[in-house]
Amino acid sequence: MKYSRYSAVIIGSGIAGLYAALKIEQQVELPDGILLVTKSKLGESNSRYAQGGMVGVMKENKKDSTASHISDTIKAGAGLSEFSTVKFISENSDAVIKDLLKFGVEFDRNENNELTYTLEAAHSVNRVLHSGGDATGRMIEQALSKKVSENSNIDLYEDSIAVDILVNSSKECRGVVVYNDITQEYETIYASVVILATGGIGQLYKYTTNPIGATGDGLALAYSAGAVMQDMEFVQFHPTALAIDGEENRFLISEAVRGEGAKLVDADGVEFMHKYHEKKELAPRDIVTRANFNEMIEKNLDNVYLNATCIDKQKLAKRFPTISKKCAQNGIDISKDFIPVAPAAHYFMGGVKTNLQGETSIKGLYAIGEVSSTGLHGANRLASNSLLECVVCAYSVAEFLKNTKIKTPKQIDEDVKKIIDKYSEEDCIFDEVDVIELKKKLQNIMWDYVGILRDKKSLNSAITELNKLKSEFPRKDKCLSKAEYEFKNMLTVALLIAISANNRKESRGAHYRLDYLQTDESAIHSNMTKKEGELDLVK
Repeated sequence: MKYSRYSAVIIGSGIAGLYAALKIEQQVELPDGILLVTKSKLGESNSRYAQGGMVGVMKENKKDSTASHISDTIKAGAGLSEFSTVKFISENSDAVIKDLLKFGVEFDRNENNELTYTLEAAHSVNRVLHSGGDATGRMIEQALSKKVSENSNIDLYEDSIAVDILVNSSKECRGVVVYNDITQEYETIYASVVILATGGIGQLYKYTTNPIGATGDGLALAYSAGAVMQDMEFVQFHPTALAIDGEENRFLISEAVRGEGAKLVDADGVEFMHKYHEKKELAPRDIVTRANFNEMIEKNLDNVYLNATCIDKQKLAKRFPTISKKCAQNGIDISKDFIPVAPAAHYFMGGVKTNLQGETSIKGLYAIGEVSSTGLHGANRLASNSLLECVVCAYSVAEFLKNTKIKTPKQIDEDVKKIIDKYSEEDCIFDEVDVIELKKKLQNIMWDYVGILRDKKSLNSAITELNKLKSEFPRKDKCLSKAEYEFKNMLTVALLIAISANNRKESRGAHYRLDYLQTDESAIHSNMTKKEGELDLVK
């Protein structure tokens, strides 16, 4: 086993991790340097698939205000958004977005070189910035990745997955153990600052817009380390994923298409959203998702359709080049044809509980982006708030660390040594495991039993089936490959979601229970911390 020391380690190379690395390197004293760890390649993450854009409450946008954005976010959050968090992120959006421009990030502008804004569901005004038309996440990711790769003060580990957080007897983070999937070697990295920026959980579901790497790794790491997990039941399903299966996910048809005027219809072109909400296609995501799902169930269909033919052909091509190209590859001309769409798992509102500085309940362990639960999104994320949260919280954690004296751990205690020993022991003879088959089983369980509509019977079935699956997977700690570590993480997070969903006996936002249709007057966050036997519960 190799050993090394860094002042700060960032796990994850999406927009949150990249921007945090750049800001920390820029303004924090780091005697032992900074390391960015990614289990894939630099530039591959969930962030790059974000099409619609990023919320920006910009001072030059006179039609908008932080008060309006705060109100829209809280309404969408179904009573669980934290006012102070929403206010902080909204008020800091202008300064952080202008700071992003200094790192080479560009947003689309009009002929007068003014930033352009689009409208998305549940927003009162046009405030969503976009880049490359409908390639916002990819454009931001590319700009930040370029800056990171050019920065000689940021070390990078690719093809490396974090497998354990080092926590001592005083509940302090002292570093991380990583596994390189190419060399099959482990490394213990001592650090008093570890930042989780590992993204979401979409691959836990049969249908998802998320790429193959979205397996909940940071959530499982934090839970296993003893961190407080918050609101794990809240999974957002996007209403309009292209209803054509890809190899690992379904292509997202951005909400911005509906923002520009596209309508949801049946095969005959008959609109139906008026039956579900006064805002029709621009209702909150959970409502549009359930509407689409309900139409599919009632008529025994695999999908509904999005009619974008009412939008000017030239505008469609300019505003949505990525969507136009993807649909064309599947024989769909979006200026003439209906787009087949269906709901798919998209975003995770729950996560590791943090404050606005990214601090978790474990000293020295931080979380930013989708892996965290700051209280911004509540029970239902407002469209395009996610990328804003990523950058504001990355900026915030860097500001916090600027005023913190960082000392790399020089000594470890018995608790840390026990964690390291699990991975430094000689390999035993392991039986072969069909991870691909196990993963498919888990995805089907989550889609069938912990999906858009839930009840006690389905959730108990999920917990039972997931525990059966756990018994089929003969790894407790050390695994043989990145794929096995990912599946182990998926099992942990799937059980946390199912158990947390079973415990919340109400319908709120994206958590919709057929046996508890009402929303409780008291809006209470759910919290879970690791307890022996907790993941085996059926109530």
